[in-house]
Amino acid sequence: MSAALQQEPEADPRAAIRAKVAAAGTSFYWAMRLLPEARRDGMFAIYAYCREVDDIADSDAPPAAKRAGLALWRREVDAIFAGRPSTPLARVLAEVARAYRLRREDFLAIIDGMEMDAAADIRAPSLAELDLYCDRVASAVGRLSVRIFGSDLPAADRVAWALGRALQLTNILRDLAEDAARGRLYLPRDYLLEAGISETEPQAVLRHKALPAACERLAELAEQRFAEAAAAMRQCPRRAMRPAAVMGAVYAAILRRLRRRGWRDLEREVKLPTSLKLWLALRHGLL
Repeated sequence: MSAALQQEPEADPRAAIRAKVAAAGTSFYWAMRLLPEARRDGMFAIYAYCREVDDIADSDAPPAAKRAGLALWRREVDAIFAGRPSTPLARVLAEVARAYRLRREDFLAIIDGMEMDAAADIRAPSLAELDLYCDRVASAVGRLSVRIFGSDLPAADRVAWALGRALQLTNILRDLAEDAARGRLYLPRDYLLEAGISETEPQAVLRHKALPAACERLAELAEQRFAEAAAAMRQCPRRAMRPAAVMGAVYAAILRRLRRRGWRDLEREVKLPTSLKLWLALRHGLL
């Protein structure tokens, strides 16, 4: 676990968590600023938890060490729900879980997703495997988030299901070059074969002339998930869905920019200017 969050007992763990989120420079920060302080701190704790387990899965440690690190967090989740958290972050998460009636299985699903990355480099998964991965690493986070936002309606879980997948698919398309440098390729085998690409070695796939066709198919799926998330949001309390609406708007804008850039020159970073993020936060956060 990160040394930054293992503080002396008298230190304020929430302050360390806030600092960690602010330093990350994530688009997530803009959406969470819309929440009242208590809910915002709850979401920052969820973000910190996700970063902790993601850092383990993405580390250069041997697979056995990664599995051991994730197993420690699996035991810590059990301790959180048994009322015996042992670290500052876990103690905050225990309070958040009680306050917003969060579900143990959603915390564990995130670890399950990280174990998929930790076990071996994912290369050209089937669509079904990719969907499972997205559910664990993204939609499970959404299921925790919508409860902190203020809704536990079935429609809120549908928002989490669709928006989590939309965000993760956008991340996959944005990070193609970065993932390939790590030996990973999340583009689904189904779309690669449909485009005439039989290779699964990441760099070979990224050089293939048919790569744009496979990327466009995944971009279309992401667009569909954004639309499904928006439809589900309309069945939820508007105020509770404001952070989700902002996240959806920011990532949909990133996806549009990726499609305009095209699927060559993948090293060229696509990001939104701060002014656009602010405008999207105001537009979707104050409706």
